[in-house]
Amino acid sequence: MSYTHIFAGNPFDRGDAERRDEELLKKMIRQENTRILPFHRLKPLVQRNPDAELAWIGHEFLDGLPEEAGGPKFLGFDEDRSPHFAVDISAVEDPSGIAALATEAEFEDGRAAATYIPQEQSGVLAQARSNLNWHAQHRFCSSCGTESQSFRGGLMRQCPKCKSQHFPRTDPVAIMLVYKGDRCVMGQTLARQNSTFYSCLAGFMDQGEAIEEGVRREVMEEAGLKVGKVTYHSSQPWPFPASLMIGCHAEAISEEIVADPGEMSDVRWFTRDEVKLALEDKLEGVNIPGPIAIAHHLIKSWAYGTAGI
Repeated sequence: MSYTHIFAGNPFDRGDAERRDEELLKKMIRQENTRILPFHRLKPLVQRNPDAELAWIGHEFLDGLPEEAGGPKFLGFDEDRSPHFAVDISAVEDPSGIAALATEAEFEDGRAAATYIPQEQSGVLAQARSNLNWHAQHRFCSSCGTESQSFRGGLMRQCPKCKSQHFPRTDPVAIMLVYKGDRCVMGQTLARQNSTFYSCLAGFMDQGEAIEEGVRREVMEEAGLKVGKVTYHSSQPWPFPASLMIGCHAEAISEEIVADPGEMSDVRWFTRDEVKLALEDKLEGVNIPGPIAIAHHLIKSWAYGTAGI
């Protein structure tokens, strides 16, 4: 089964060839068919009516932006070859005037917006939000400390002093549903302590580590369980700030849970029937992730036997 999760399915042609021409990029920003998506403190401009979608506006408002806005970042072309850009307007104290340029639009949390805008637009949101956040967090050269400059439409920053080039990061995260027979393991992180929220185990991949190795290491670290077979399920971009969730099913070859109190507040086994109830929000004292998260689909595909494992 093929999965396209929320925050995936971006339809844009990212325009690699056009990105190499800095003068062309400057001209494209001012084209009549150019569409720009503003973000204020990483919240995208979204309209609810007449249709729920990202709120693209023209380029005219750019002349009034403070210099700290950093300039538009090129996202790519739609099927009509109209160029699309994103711009961080966090330096604008009151963004209501910019929001008013679109119909019934407001700046909204990206997670919330992704649950009701079209699927493919959530992929655009992920690209834009991750890129703008990276630029905001990496303004200065990590080699010499000089303020760097954006090139290639935002796909690179270069230091004007030492000429070091810096590229946006995507951090790989292994996320896995651990199972053994008709039981699976879910846990609570310390951030969820004393809550009813349980989810898959997960952790950042280490350098020089295969996906299967990362899965086995994280499960051992968080739950004290040994894992044998690891099966890839699907992946999901997660732009908070810029992760790639690598979803897997992991078959445990041991049963005794020894949770790491430095990371997890609780880790426990659940039966398949309990998981099915949790998916229907009918398991007392337990809540699991909704369909926005890859964890939901890892859990559901195991519970209903569609995971191919």
